[in-house]
Amino acid sequence: MQQFETIQKASKENVDAALKAFGATSKGVQTLAVEATDYAKKSFETGTATLEKLAGVKTLDKAIEIQTDYVKTAFEGAVAQMTKMGELYAAIAKDAYKPFEGIVAKAVPATK
Repeated sequence: MQQFETIQKASKENVDAALKAFGATSKGVQTLAVEATDYAKKSFETGTATLEKLAGVKTLDKAIEIQTDYVKTAFEGAVAQMTKMGELYAAIAKDAYKPFEGIVAKAVPATK
């Protein structure tokens, strides 16, 4: 009877941990979606503004300058965004694992 209660308690802990991990993952994915949408919107706006600038130039030198500035800014923005998204993915993994830390600690004996 006591073994049944132990198994039942362990099963409940596993389900609770899984639900908490799912909640953390869902929240993280929502954050990623918002971040990706914001970046896409900003990128589109920057591209549109650059096209408007290019439409009004009178010299090739000015067009090259505008395009060079755009490419530099777009590249820096993309690198920053990739870094930020990587950090968000790492945070999601960390938050999703937290509920299982206690379970894993019980299951794996400490090495001395």
